[in-house]
Amino acid sequence: MSAFRGLLRKEALHILRDRRTLAVVIFMPILQVILFGYAIRTDISRIRLAIVDPSPDAATIELRNRFTATDAFRVVRVLPSAGTLDRLFASGAIQEAIVLDGDFANRLARGLTARVLVVADASEPNSGSAMESYALAVIQGYERDIAARGGAVRIVPEARMRFNPTRASANLFVPGLIAFVLTIISALMTAISLTREKETGTMEILLVSPLKPLEIIVGKVLAYLVIGFVSVLLVVAEARLVFAVPLRGSLMLLLGEGVLYILTSLSLGILISSRTSSQRVAMIGALAGTMLPTILLSGFIFPIESMPWPLRAIANVVPAKWFIVIARGVMLKGVGLEYLWPQTLILLGMTVLLVAAATRSFRIRLA
Repeated sequence: MSAFRGLLRKEALHILRDRRTLAVVIFMPILQVILFGYAIRTDISRIRLAIVDPSPDAATIELRNRFTATDAFRVVRVLPSAGTLDRLFASGAIQEAIVLDGDFANRLARGLTARVLVVADASEPNSGSAMESYALAVIQGYERDIAARGGAVRIVPEARMRFNPTRASANLFVPGLIAFVLTIISALMTAISLTREKETGTMEILLVSPLKPLEIIVGKVLAYLVIGFVSVLLVVAEARLVFAVPLRGSLMLLLGEGVLYILTSLSLGILISSRTSSQRVAMIGALAGTMLPTILLSGFIFPIESMPWPLRAIANVVPAKWFIVIARGVMLKGVGLEYLWPQTLILLGMTVLLVAAATRSFRIRLA
């Protein structure tokens, strides 16, 4: 019994003396509660909306103002025709579009049936269904208010879903799972394995060898790069064969972007391992720095638009957010690099910064 108490005392003293472990143990639960409390949202707001109004008049402007007045929508385009909608949907500039007929007001004035086309981006099926419901509610409220003023009107909305007409949930989760799996393999495993070598002393031997810090990094992570690439192939094959997720874009582009994301995650794992002294701290740091943001702040499950602005700002530095946009764009929308180059440049910039930071940390340790 005394030996057991001595073991407990020794472990407690070890945690208390390791300030980084103590800080992680204290602040990790607080961080989790904040992230889960603010990031988990089933509703959606700030929907990027385009309205096609070929013949603006008092009736169409009143309907447009109703969309502008709600917190759910953010009107980003008012267009004279529907010709540019495909490009706007493909680039992600808009999430939903309201298309009015050219004789919309005339038909309302004559008591005839007026039609409205509601087009929603259903690459995120839950968000697509919510966006459709919100738009239909605004249109129905407009119709009721005109009827209450004594007008005999009938507005028939027609809804269409882009990119995922069946609203299959697999089309939402599988592209995000690619980022999740690669994060586990690249960032978490790299951080833990490199820290283990630091604990056993083998890393110190490499640091005093003639090898340069960048050569050490490349040599240690090359195997994880190969494993990650194989994982991308397996996940894409499983997505097509098991879950019937479409691949409308270029497979080579998706694989190339997957390699870039692997490099980004590897760099983050290396940086975490270079700043930690034990596997325990490296594991918790990797979970807090990669796993939680990938699940909560990347748009993998919960829409980023519905989060408070501080979390939306933090989401911009989460690599998984940009890779998920790329994966969904290639697989569901069939777009190419001409639409995805901003996300690609962001991932490339993150990779360069993380590699530079990790290499600098190794140089400091070598000195």
